[in-house]
Amino acid sequence: MEFKLESKTYNIMDIIKIPFKASKIYSLLLFVFSILNGVVPTLQVIVTAKFLDVAILIFKGERDYSDIFMYIALIMILIAYVWISNNVIRMIETKLEIKLRESFKIKIIEKRAKLKYKYIENEHIWDLISRVSKDAESKCKNAYRDLLSMSSMVIRVLGLLIVLFTKVWWTPFTIVLVSVPLFKVALKGGKATYNAERKVSKYKRKFEYLSDVLLGRDCVDERILFGYTNKINENWKEQYEIARKIEYKEEVKWFIKMKCSGILTAILSILIILVFIKPVLDEKISIGLFISISNAVFALIQMMSWELTNYSDQLARNAEYLKDLDEFVKLDESDGAIDKPYKKQIKVKSLEFKNVSFKYPETNNYVLKNLSFVIEEGKHYAFVGTNGAGKSTIIKLITGLYEEFEGDILINQKSINEYTKSELKVLTSVVWQDFSKYYISIKDNIALGNINNMAKEDKYIEETLKTVGLYEFVEKLSKGLNTVLGKIKNDGIDLSGGQWQRIGIARAVVSNASLKILDEPTAALDPISESNMYKEFEKISRGGTTIFISHRLGSTKLADEIFVIDNGKVVECGSHEKLMNLNGTYKKMYESQRSWYL
Repeated sequence: MEFKLESKTYNIMDIIKIPFKASKIYSLLLFVFSILNGVVPTLQVIVTAKFLDVAILIFKGERDYSDIFMYIALIMILIAYVWISNNVIRMIETKLEIKLRESFKIKIIEKRAKLKYKYIENEHIWDLISRVSKDAESKCKNAYRDLLSMSSMVIRVLGLLIVLFTKVWWTPFTIVLVSVPLFKVALKGGKATYNAERKVSKYKRKFEYLSDVLLGRDCVDERILFGYTNKINENWKEQYEIARKIEYKEEVKWFIKMKCSGILTAILSILIILVFIKPVLDEKISIGLFISISNAVFALIQMMSWELTNYSDQLARNAEYLKDLDEFVKLDESDGAIDKPYKKQIKVKSLEFKNVSFKYPETNNYVLKNLSFVIEEGKHYAFVGTNGAGKSTIIKLITGLYEEFEGDILINQKSINEYTKSELKVLTSVVWQDFSKYYISIKDNIALGNINNMAKEDKYIEETLKTVGLYEFVEKLSKGLNTVLGKIKNDGIDLSGGQWQRIGIARAVVSNASLKILDEPTAALDPISESNMYKEFEKISRGGTTIFISHRLGSTKLADEIFVIDNGKVVECGSHEKLMNLNGTYKKMYESQRSWYL
């Protein structure tokens, strides 16, 4: 049965349910071994007592040597079980974690992919996602293991308490009375510690990012050039220390409380052993049973003082993780977010913004205000303006990334909200300013632009490489199109910023979308190369519709119509010649850049 993340209130029972959904066999095996691990120590107490009693009688000459062989064999079997079971359990836990990675972790990743784009701007949500997603399979496996270990310990304690009850009836009740407050303190401590983790999650994200800056390959050149390592290291240490001190303060506080309570249990256990001396002297309890019970009681000290509090602490933490999981699962999804593009091509014959206003989530300032324009099929358009004018925001609305806006966006006279995500994906192809770099082969890097037809012939990919000016470079490589980019593999190669941008543009070229958009992807190219790139892109886009977004105006002459954006509005529109004749914003921008293209 397929694993599903349910939108419900998660509780302690889900610590059991989630692993069983991932693998019934491994979860059940861990459960069985936990029960046995709880029973075996009590059997060891009884068998060890019998062994000691028989050994004493043999020493006195009252029993034969052959009488002890059975108890030696039983002790060896129990010791062998403990040794073998520990190794088997570790193997089962590893297998279960793998199954959880294949099911639970995959669903966490899918949920992240389905989340509405607006959550990208929300710091609280990103902290939540970080806590839930990071090592999700390990957290889930550890939670189940800790719960079983706690259950096993309870069985073990009950077995010993039953033995104590049969000899001195009041002793087990005294131990239980002391243990209950200890358990409650541990639960509170675990909850407080996890809440501390919630507080520090934002600091952790910061120092983990700074760690990437200090250690990652992408920043090597600038680290050497600017020599900022010590400064960034100071910032890393500052964020790390803030997180460490918050966690340390909580852990120390609750550690002291729990261990002080544990000392009471230890003192009580010693008193219980002293109480058993009299029944031994009165020969109501055998010496072997006394020695065996004494060892078991000291083991009980360890369990009640350390293991019980540790498991209780982990149980409380796991319960808090489930609360985070509950909040994460209930986050709004974007329907069809992970669907592949619609297989049938849908042409964009018209695109219209009618009085569109937009502000980013949890902000009050409008990025776009009553914006209106019309895009027609087969024409080339350019959006120009200063940084922050709202150009990229327009593209995010066209592609359906943001759904909360005022006004109307019409594609082919139909509201954008009436299109499925699958249909929107086939309508447009975008090369973003911050395009992604994939450390896979050159061929696959480009073919991703048309995911429904990745098996295109090499010849088609080669033609695309010619368009973006990379054909000769790739032809010289020993593995050609199969060359892996990045340094994940030994034979991988690095590309320059400009070459990476050409790869990104090639992805847009292979797409069969009728509306192709370039959102300032040529920033790493010089102005002349950028202008030539747009010319090549314009040639292969004939018959289709293109939108160029740029603050460098050398390519705008190619556009049939130019929209000048300022403060979220179209302040000027028309051809290059028309806008130059207006003597307005566009002409001032163009004149200031004229020398770049001479």
